[in-house]
Amino acid sequence: MTGPLQNADQDANAPDRLSPAGEALFDLVFATTRAYFRLRAAGSKIGAVTSWGGGLLGMLHGLKWGGAQTVPQIARARPVSRQRIQKLADEMAADGLVEFADNPAHKRSKLVRLTPAGEAVYGELRAAMLALCAELAADMDAGQIETARAVLDELTRKLGKV
Repeated sequence: MTGPLQNADQDANAPDRLSPAGEALFDLVFATTRAYFRLRAAGSKIGAVTSWGGGLLGMLHGLKWGGAQTVPQIARARPVSRQRIQKLADEMAADGLVEFADNPAHKRSKLVRLTPAGEAVYGELRAAMLALCAELAADMDAGQIETARAVLDELTRKLGKV
């Protein structure tokens, strides 16, 4: 193995253990990853994820609540490659869910905006995701869910500075 952990046991400056919060966050990172892939699989079943892995519902949601945006703006907000967002936007445009509009702020970078068909699909996928979430949360504690969301929001904020 190479990388920062390669000689951690031999490094005098490497801690034998993380702080309790650090260890808990380490575990949360892997729990989040496991949940993400399971959620992605469930999202594929309801049509919220495209066949090649693009996040259809996430893109629709971002355009619904963030308004028309350029491909680079969408990519920076996620953050993923511009090429990945361009592929998703092109696929969505081919399906009539979004359209490319002139951008008054930039001659070459078009705005991606929802079409009426995109609005309708967003409503359908949102309803399906809400139903899935209601089913999954049926025997869960709302306060714990809110705490988990707040922790993930804080982690996301901090990672945005890295």
